[in-house]
Amino acid sequence: MSMYFFRLHNLRRAEEDKKKKQQRRKGRVVGCHRYANALTLAPSRLFERPPLTPSDSLDEVALQIPRVRVEYYVNENTFKERLQLYFIKNQRSSLRIRIANLFFKLLTCILYIIRVITDLDPTYAACYGCTPGDKSEYMISANLTEEKFQENPIINWDAILWVNRPLELWIVQVILAMISLTEALLLAYLGYKGNIWQQLLSFHFILEIVNTIPFTLTIFYPPLRNLFIPVFLNCWLAKHALENMFNDLHRAMQKSQSALSQQLTILSATLVCLVFTSVCGIQHFQRAGHRHLNLFQATYYVVVTFSTVGYGDFVPDIWPSQLYMVIMICVALIVLPTQFEQLAFTWMERQKLGGSYSSHRAQSEKHVVVCSTTLHADTIMDFLNEFYAHPLLQDYYVVLLSPMELDTTMRMILQVPIWAQRVIYIQGSCLKDGDLARARMNEAEACFVLAARNYADKTAADEHTILRSWAVKDFAPNVAQYVQIFRPENKLHVKFAEFVVCEDEFKYALLANNCTCPGASTLVTLLLHTSRGQEGQQSAEEWHRLYGRCSGNEIYHIVLGDSRFFGEYEGKSFTYASFHSHRKYGVALVGVRPAELPEFYEDTILLNPGPRHIMKKSDTCYYMSITKEENSSFTVANQQQQGNNNNTSTEPVIVTAEEKAPAPATKDGTGPPQLILQVPTCVTTFPDNAGLSDSRQCLKESSPGSTTIDVSITGNHLDIPRGGDNPNLLSPETINQRRNSRRPSILPVPDMFTSSTLNIPQDVADESEDELEDDVPWRSPSEKIAIVKGFPPVSPYIGVSPTLCYLLKEKKPLCCLQLAQVCEHCSYRNARDYQWQNKTIILAADYASNGIYNFIIPLRAHFRSKTSLNPIILLLERRPDIAFLDAISYFPLVYWMLGTIDCLDDLLRAGITLAENVVVVNKELSNSAEEDSLADCNTIVAVQTMFKFFPSIKSITELSQSSNMRFMQFRAHDKYALHLSKMEKREKERGSHISYMFRLPFAAGSVFSASMLDTLLYQAFVKDYVITFVRLLLGIDQAPGSGFLTSMKITKDDMWIRTYGRLYQKLCSTTCEIPIGIYRTQDTSISDSSHVSMSAPSSAWSSCVRVPSLDEELGPDRVGVTYRPKDSTNCLGCTDRRNSMYSINMADEAKDNHEQQIERAEIANLVRSRMESLNLPAIDYNDVSEKRNSLSYVIINPSCDLKLEEGDIM
Repeated sequence: MSMYFFRLHNLRRAEEDKKKKQQRRKGRVVGCHRYANALTLAPSRLFERPPLTPSDSLDEVALQIPRVRVEYYVNENTFKERLQLYFIKNQRSSLRIRIANLFFKLLTCILYIIRVITDLDPTYAACYGCTPGDKSEYMISANLTEEKFQENPIINWDAILWVNRPLELWIVQVILAMISLTEALLLAYLGYKGNIWQQLLSFHFILEIVNTIPFTLTIFYPPLRNLFIPVFLNCWLAKHALENMFNDLHRAMQKSQSALSQQLTILSATLVCLVFTSVCGIQHFQRAGHRHLNLFQATYYVVVTFSTVGYGDFVPDIWPSQLYMVIMICVALIVLPTQFEQLAFTWMERQKLGGSYSSHRAQSEKHVVVCSTTLHADTIMDFLNEFYAHPLLQDYYVVLLSPMELDTTMRMILQVPIWAQRVIYIQGSCLKDGDLARARMNEAEACFVLAARNYADKTAADEHTILRSWAVKDFAPNVAQYVQIFRPENKLHVKFAEFVVCEDEFKYALLANNCTCPGASTLVTLLLHTSRGQEGQQSAEEWHRLYGRCSGNEIYHIVLGDSRFFGEYEGKSFTYASFHSHRKYGVALVGVRPAELPEFYEDTILLNPGPRHIMKKSDTCYYMSITKEENSSFTVANQQQQGNNNNTSTEPVIVTAEEKAPAPATKDGTGPPQLILQVPTCVTTFPDNAGLSDSRQCLKESSPGSTTIDVSITGNHLDIPRGGDNPNLLSPETINQRRNSRRPSILPVPDMFTSSTLNIPQDVADESEDELEDDVPWRSPSEKIAIVKGFPPVSPYIGVSPTLCYLLKEKKPLCCLQLAQVCEHCSYRNARDYQWQNKTIILAADYASNGIYNFIIPLRAHFRSKTSLNPIILLLERRPDIAFLDAISYFPLVYWMLGTIDCLDDLLRAGITLAENVVVVNKELSNSAEEDSLADCNTIVAVQTMFKFFPSIKSITELSQSSNMRFMQFRAHDKYALHLSKMEKREKERGSHISYMFRLPFAAGSVFSASMLDTLLYQAFVKDYVITFVRLLLGIDQAPGSGFLTSMKITKDDMWIRTYGRLYQKLCSTTCEIPIGIYRTQDTSISDSSHVSMSAPSSAWSSCVRVPSLDEELGPDRVGVTYRPKDSTNCLGCTDRRNSMYSINMADEAKDNHEQQIERAEIANLVRSRMESLNLPAIDYNDVSEKRNSLSYVIINPSCDLKLEEGDIM
């Protein structure tokens, strides 16, 4: 617009110059242009301009447009509009007027009370300036008794019509009446909208007229100055002004006061008005009766009457008083129920909407806000139990913010005293600033944005989560956010959050690690749940006590300089500190965060950095223990060998097999370490499971006549120096001194590894060098493209951490990715034709999620042996898109095919008979949504069908509800499973938060619920490192110098190691690995009729399996695990009492076994028939019984005295 006016000014200037030149040339004034005088025309001739021609330019047209000044909001310049703006529209001025009006009404009521107190003799009441008449009749009636007066009541009407009003009081009341009348008339005028009668007949306007017009008349007619005017009715006008004042107050302050408190205030004001009106009315009417009442007596009478007590000591004795009280009781019966109804409605709505967290509490207390679409009882209870498990969070308050109403279960939970005092529910949306203000989001310590698990469309659930996170960031940018999402591609939108947990990332990585490290899902789940290791301690079964006690281990951290656990190892290697701290205190040091890192290193945790890392005082140590060091006390244990040992130092003594026999084991296989860590109300001799760092398939016995030590180096971060002469503890001279020992020895762990510490055999060195040659491609028999090590060139989503893994040197054609699909590059028609060297891993999912990328990465990690890569087959119900296929086309031995686990033919075509593991992901798109607990029904039934067809296949299933884990591999007649069900209920009654841990599928790691990962986000509030720790542990992220998770199996040749502590020493002194637990499988038989083999002779009971003693508490079913007999096992089942307790009906057993054999035969015939139809060799099908003959469980960070068993997986 300014440019336009600048242009117009220049045009006018040019026009004036042109006129001057023409005047000088011709000497007279002429118009050189037919439109020169357009701007000088009179207003009346403005539209009489000649028409424009096409030759006229826009600039010339602009010269002819007159400029008009426009004034805005002229309608508000009128007198009425200005009054409306001041009295009604303007919030602050209107509020001031309301407050002044309330003050005037209350003042008039006070003046009325003053007038009543000063008017002592109503008998001689008369008009102003008039002489009272003959009152002798009233004087005589005043001396009568109540009964006599009731026989012939005399009413003094003058006492009702006239009162004694002092002149000063009259003047003040007249002034107030004139002000009130003026205001009432003005507001009626300003509020007039075409219907005058609506204004004049309103209740409050009539009250104003009744209380003000009579005072106006007294000005013109003085005798009326003593006229009775019901000024006490102004209390109702004061109540109305109070209501209006509340509305204006909310508008002016921009604050929404509690509706409930406002309703309570209005109700209280209504009660006060009713009582005050009744008191003043009955007091005034009784002036004309026999017994006069003062204000106190009238108040007493009204309260007694309204409370329906009615003592009868005060009664109205004339009919006007009686009529008045009848009217007031009727009014009370009409007004009060209405007010109570509004109050009850407000209270119910308040209960639905929840409360609000006051600003005063927010300033003096600490609170966190939990935002979610729906508040499910299981999710909220997991959060509350995990959040309040930390002692530092006991004084925190939790505010639940959700747009949905609470269900019945949640209402009952929030009424429990332990939660009612600390949990506040607010119904509202994160997208509304008002609701965030009610939750005091600005003052919150943190905001947890939880994903909605009840959504069938996880992408839509993530979109809601993202908007909530953005809204919180916009409203309270300084509040830390803990965000949970489902899809990894959506991490980009919440990258600003301090902590983000992507469920698909962790879920698929955990399932992949479960294939290579059995029980990894159980290990991580137990590490992330807060427990004191009390579960299963009252069970009679040994594995329950061992498994339950070790489940109490968690991840903790402490600075080395402040630690008693690790402070003495300053200046020592990490491996030395890890072994000796476990030997001495029973804690497993698994990671460290150096205070000083090179510039190109990220500030991250290093898992088992190896002997190259020297512990410093400023390092942060991460360890596994029952409890953290700050909550522990230390007691020196008895040293049984002190008398035979010259070493009197308090330092831990590292004893080898030649120096000391193993300590006597307790009943559960544990023994006392040299220092016992005492934890309040908890035993603390057991920590973690699986193996960190590089691993081997088997530990070999060190021959006494050999001077070489087997070393496994598969990770390039463990670049152990190779030396020549060895003057240290591992020198040949030292070994030769032990050559004639009775048992093989384990070398001590040196405090620092130098270049001359280890002698690495030539063959091992050559193998290690071959493993480290990443740039030398090699070929697999089933892959035509060379395989190399590198970083994936294509990622399916933004935010993928670069990981070194095995890749194809060239991109595989997309047609070759589809399994058994004949194309120009390959002619394989089924899985067997590929002739893979290793068994396959089948991943069954309903669609190709980008999270599957995190399933492939750990299985193709660079530290795995190139000859041990398992082919990965993706069994998808929907065809994947091209972008997903491009991302996986660079990975070797990865295939996909269309199919479902519901179809037997699809399973056979996918090569299930060649599979080592079948991983089943929960079906998100086809599961039932009628009930939350039924969300896994399709997955459970499909896996159960697959289990019926292929009982020998190891399956790993992901469910959405942890409570449904009991249905995995369901056996209706499994008495031991029923026994565990009762045990789970007892553990839940004792307060356990992970009572499902004793379910056999969970303990074995064959079932996993993604909801268990919720605790990862909850613990991040106290342990800010836990997300990074788990990502490194699962291989989602990689850090230079950090270790990784792997496993190894204890064979018969390794049993010379004997104990977990000796294994710890063996690994630390050779491969520099750190074990964190054991995956143990035990052969079992069930002491129940349904599981006694029919083929066994009847004398099998006398050949003696170990059965529980009579005094062991196995519950009413008397069911327990009995181990296979050994030669030294005593017979406990030979007595008649034992036989009678476990007697069975052989006829029923034979019938059950016969039915099972028929069923197995039908299943085997069906499977073999389908295999023949698909041209698959039926010999691959392994028909085995469905009966369970073993159980597996995880032992996290066990004691160093725990004896190893053959088949243990570290």
